[in-house]
Amino acid sequence: MILLDSHCDAPSQMLRLRDYCKDNPHAQVDFPKMKRGGVDASFFALYIPASLGPKEASEYAFKLLDETDRQVAAATGTVAYATTAEEVKENQRKGLISILLGLENASAIQHDMELLHEFYKRGVRYVTLTHSADNQICDSCTGRGTWGGLSPFGRDLVREMNRIGMLVDVAHCADSTIREVLEVSDSPVVYTHGCCRALASHKRNLSDELLRSIARSGGVVGMSIYPCFLSDDFCTTLENSGLLKKSKVEEAFIQDPASEKKRAAWEKLQDSLAALPRPGVSLVVDHIEHAIDVCGIEHVGIGTDYDGIEVTAAGLEDISRLGLTLDVLHGRGYRNSEVELVAGENFLRLL
Repeated sequence: MILLDSHCDAPSQMLRLRDYCKDNPHAQVDFPKMKRGGVDASFFALYIPASLGPKEASEYAFKLLDETDRQVAAATGTVAYATTAEEVKENQRKGLISILLGLENASAIQHDMELLHEFYKRGVRYVTLTHSADNQICDSCTGRGTWGGLSPFGRDLVREMNRIGMLVDVAHCADSTIREVLEVSDSPVVYTHGCCRALASHKRNLSDELLRSIARSGGVVGMSIYPCFLSDDFCTTLENSGLLKKSKVEEAFIQDPASEKKRAAWEKLQDSLAALPRPGVSLVVDHIEHAIDVCGIEHVGIGTDYDGIEVTAAGLEDISRLGLTLDVLHGRGYRNSEVELVAGENFLRLL
């Protein structure tokens, strides 16, 4: 079996001075935790904030790439890059964890296909088209509906990604964008991290209609472990806690990650969030099961969003515990061959 996480925001944390070769306290992901949890592969996403202008976005993406390259090289013998399914399997045979790359927010591509090609050459194998705001490619699920779906350049970008063999990721996209991507794309479409709208109404979640449509494309949906995607009740709990008002604590840490005082303040806030009553592993698997019921088991995977979320589902506080989701699937009667599909084989098929 290969356990693959289709979305982890590790590069952002690397820029916040986390050494992934160490077993860090207050860290959702590092290489020792991945090893301890039996995680065989993870897509490390180069997250580009929507606040950055086009040139800044590109520069920031390459800065993230350079730091990821440095830390992967520093962990020779533990991890190695992979760009194909066969490389993932070969790394597993060698006892190595595979690091794959995604670009989260195509704003970094500007209007330049050569930048897309450069990211491909550097190992990026999926692009999440947008993030928290509309960009030059398409509309976000939290945007203003600028294009009504894809922009003209966005349609060209999807076609070019199909041509060169790069996966199109519709996480964070508006429903209208997802529908248009599915019309334009000749290749399977992925949704790397999120949950099911039938169980929780968050804008980031997928309706049953869109789940079915992605499955019909041959694609895969990765279910997340973020409590706000899992449960409307948790969203209410979080709102009532008053902790959302302290979000500037994280921003201060991001701006000055070398400050022990600012790091300690952010860690204290994370502890307060973790003390809230949170949905657990069982509800994560409820979303996985709902996606299986709607899509078919050949079209469902796991995309945690570790290192990009401030708090996790209870019991899944770091990536060393990710295998608990598979234990619950086994406990609910799924055969080994079925669990293997969800664990990673479905995403490997697309690679």
